[in-house]
Amino acid sequence: MLRLSLPKTDLRTLITLLAVASIVITLANSLYATWRVQRDVLINNTLESNRVYATKLASTTEMFFQLAQSQLAYSAKELGKGMDNDAVMQSEVERLRQQTNSFNSVVIVDANGWVKAISPESLMLKGMHLTTSTTQQALAEKKPLIGKPGISAANNLMVFVSYPVWSPTGSYFGFVGGTIYLKKKSILNELLGEQFYRDGSSLYVVDEDNRVLYHQNNKLIGQKIPQLVGDDLKKKSSNGFLEVTKESGEPMLAGYAMVPTAGWTIVALKPTQTTLAPLSSLLLKVLQHSVPFALLTLIIAWILARLIALPLWQLARKASQMDAQGVSKEINGIRSWYYEAAQIKRALLAGIGLLQDKIGRLKFEVQTDPLTSLLNRRGLNAVLEYFLATRQPFAVLALDIDHFKKVNDTWGHDVGDHVIQSVAQQLEKSSRQTDVVCRNGGEEFLMILPGAERDIAVVIAERVRKKIESLQLPSVGHISISVGVAFWKADEMTIERTFKQADDALYQAKNAGRNRVVTAQQQESAALELQRHQG
Repeated sequence: MLRLSLPKTDLRTLITLLAVASIVITLANSLYATWRVQRDVLINNTLESNRVYATKLASTTEMFFQLAQSQLAYSAKELGKGMDNDAVMQSEVERLRQQTNSFNSVVIVDANGWVKAISPESLMLKGMHLTTSTTQQALAEKKPLIGKPGISAANNLMVFVSYPVWSPTGSYFGFVGGTIYLKKKSILNELLGEQFYRDGSSLYVVDEDNRVLYHQNNKLIGQKIPQLVGDDLKKKSSNGFLEVTKESGEPMLAGYAMVPTAGWTIVALKPTQTTLAPLSSLLLKVLQHSVPFALLTLIIAWILARLIALPLWQLARKASQMDAQGVSKEINGIRSWYYEAAQIKRALLAGIGLLQDKIGRLKFEVQTDPLTSLLNRRGLNAVLEYFLATRQPFAVLALDIDHFKKVNDTWGHDVGDHVIQSVAQQLEKSSRQTDVVCRNGGEEFLMILPGAERDIAVVIAERVRKKIESLQLPSVGHISISVGVAFWKADEMTIERTFKQADDALYQAKNAGRNRVVTAQQQESAALELQRHQG
C-alpha cells in the first residue's frame, strides 16, 4: 500500500503558527466581547433612556391632569354658592378656558344633564341635554373624574375632565368640566404629540382599551392597536422597559410609564437596528487600534520563536551527524540558553560519547583477530594505506608455524589455538613499539617494520625465531617458525609485489628445512645459482 509522507514542520513554524492562531483568536474574542458588551450597553441604555423619558412624560401628564382638576375644583367651589345666575356661570367657563388654555372647551352641567353654560359659545350646546357616556358617568359617580377618550357632541375626539359641584348644604348641583381635544391643538397635544425623535423613535400614548391617543402619525390617533405592554407587566410596576416586535416584524426597544389619574400608558419606542447602528463604526475603531498591536505582537512572537527554536534546530541538525568527526565540539558551541535545550544538548553529547565508543569497539572488532587480539588482514590494509599515502618504506616478515597441522592432528584444535596465542604473544613482545603485528590466517603471521633496514629486519626476524624456538609449551613442548623477509620502497615496486616476495622467501625457508629466516634477496640469489647449474 502506498503511504504518503507528510512534510515535516519545524518548531519555529509551529511556534509562529501557534502565536498567529493565539493572536487571531484573542483578537476575534476581543472583538466579539466588545461587540457583545457594547451591544448590551447600547440596548440597556436605550431601554433605560426610553423608560426615563416615558416616566417623565407620564409624570408631566399626571401633573397636568392634577392641575386641571384643581382648577375645576376651585370653580366648583365658587359655583357651589349658587348656579342660578347664568351670567356668573358663563363668566366662570370663559375664565377657565382662557386663563390657562388647559381646556379646549369648558361646560357647566346641572344634575339632570342640561348644559347651563359653555365656552366657546360657538359650540351652541347651551340648553342641550347631554347623554354621552362620560357625562352620564360623571352624573352617576358624582366625583372628580377623567373620562375615557371618546367622541364629543361636536364630533371631536376628546378626553373630558370633570369636577362635581356641591352646595354648602351638601346638595348636588351637577358638575363643571373641561374637554381636551386629542386631534386638535391643545396643551396636552403640544406636551405629548410633538415629543418624538427623528431617528425612527416614536411615542405612543394609549388608553386602557389600547386606543392611540397621541402619535406622530395622526392617522393612528383614535385607532386601536395590539397591546404593547402586557397587563401583568403594568401590575408589577408602573414604569419599566421591554423589547417588543411591531406588526411589521421590526424589533423595538420600549420604555413605558403609567399615568395613574387617567389610566393611560405612555410608551417610548426606538428601533433596535437604529440603536445598534454605532456598533459597526465602534468595532472598526477597535480593529484599527488593535491591528497594529497585533502585528507588533506577531513580530515579537516570530523573533522569540526563532530564538527559542534556533538551539533545538541546531541540535537536531547535529543529531543527524553524530558519527561525524568533531561533532561534539560543534555541539558544545551551540548556545543552549534555556533548560530544555541544555538538557537535550547534554543528552546528545552523552549519546555521541556512547556512540563513538561503540563505533570504536566495532572498528576494533572488525579489524582485530578475535583469537589473538592482533590485527587481521583488514586492519593491516588500513595500516598499509597509511604507508602508501606517506610513502614510508618498511620491511615485511611473513611467519609460519612449522608442522602446525601435526599439532592439531595430535593434540586437537584447542591445543592448536593455544599454540597460536603463545606465538602471537611472543611476536608482540619481540616487536618494536612502531611495528605492526598481524595474523594473516590459520598459523600464518605478518610483521610490518616501518623504516627498518635489511640488517635490522633480519636481526628482528632471528630474534623472533629464537624466542619461539625456546618456548616450552604444555603437551606440545618446543615448536619452531619459518620466516620470509622482503622490503618495500615507494619508487621500486608495489606493495603487492613485496608481499609476494615475502611469501616466496617463506616458502624457500620451508623448503630449506624450516626453523630459519630467508630474505627476498637470498631467495633471488638461490634462484640464480640454480639457473647456472642447470645451464
